[in-house]
Amino acid sequence: MGVLHTAHGPIETPAFMTVGTAGTVKGMTADAVRSTGGQCVLGNTYHLMLRPGPDRIAALGGLHQFMDWPGPILTDSGGFQIMSLAALRKIDREGVTFQSHTDGSRHRLTPAICMDLQHKFDSTITMVLDECTAFPVTYEAAEASMDMSMRWAALSKQSFRPRPGYALFGIVQGGVHTDLRLRSVAALKDIGFDGYAVGGLAVGEGQAAMLQTLDATVPHLPTEAPRYLMGVGTPDDILRAVERGIDMFDCVIPTRAGRTARAYTTAGIFNLRNARFADDPTPLDPGCTCPGCTKHSRAYLHHLFRTGEMLGPMLLTWHNLTYYQYLMKNIRSAIAACEFTAHAGRLRLAWAKQDHSQ
Repeated sequence: MGVLHTAHGPIETPAFMTVGTAGTVKGMTADAVRSTGGQCVLGNTYHLMLRPGPDRIAALGGLHQFMDWPGPILTDSGGFQIMSLAALRKIDREGVTFQSHTDGSRHRLTPAICMDLQHKFDSTITMVLDECTAFPVTYEAAEASMDMSMRWAALSKQSFRPRPGYALFGIVQGGVHTDLRLRSVAALKDIGFDGYAVGGLAVGEGQAAMLQTLDATVPHLPTEAPRYLMGVGTPDDILRAVERGIDMFDCVIPTRAGRTARAYTTAGIFNLRNARFADDPTPLDPGCTCPGCTKHSRAYLHHLFRTGEMLGPMLLTWHNLTYYQYLMKNIRSAIAACEFTAHAGRLRLAWAKQDHSQ
């Protein structure tokens, strides 16, 4: 367990950070996100620089005031988008030039520009500019990508403006290659950061390769700094990563699942479009405190999705985020009681007995 003391409040770890890419968690008000137990939300530098733009956000009081979230905000640097925009970008040693996916306009992103953007957003936790290594990729390409990211990490550190309660995190890259990961860790430790993220995973390599990469990487990260696994994941992914020493997580899974009628519950993963729920008067998850469970039935949620009502995705997103925070709270409690191993075993046993095709 740990606590990150930031300029915008504490973050208890292990922590799941809710994704709010464009300055909003889809389908949720800030009050609704707070009610789930969320402590920190994410924004994305690439998307926010395009719309509404850094100067507008700064003029309107920064991202905290703009989106009504006074708590901690972590902003990703846009490395994943650099990878995914392969046909629309050109990378060089100093940064990346790309075309907007919205209107085709040309933009330039360098480590210095990336740090300035996140400073204007008033990001509590700033991420260095990196290139998220694609998968699959050759060893040579992974090495070149990692070396580029380490160069950008050093330039990001030079341009970052430190302030009390604010942090800059480095990002470990190197694909699924242990030697590249260790070289990346060594380079980041030489530069020195407030926290260390493991990037370039959850991009198609599968859980086994992800865990092998964590096993090879995490033991070499500084123990006094938080470790952040980017873009992960399912409840089982999170549990296994906590076992390996990861402190912080983010993922679109609970919100995306909420928009597609998939509910994470203590009894399994349900598809609320399934006809078996049409006449079910029971709560989705009886122990859950979200409005979808305390005020409505499975039958009503089923009805909302079958009729295309926007309230369905809203309520199910609220529920899934509540479930994820419930999961993290119980993980923290188990660690505090020195019972994490037993707790993890009980969860795995329960998950193994569940029917995830419902």
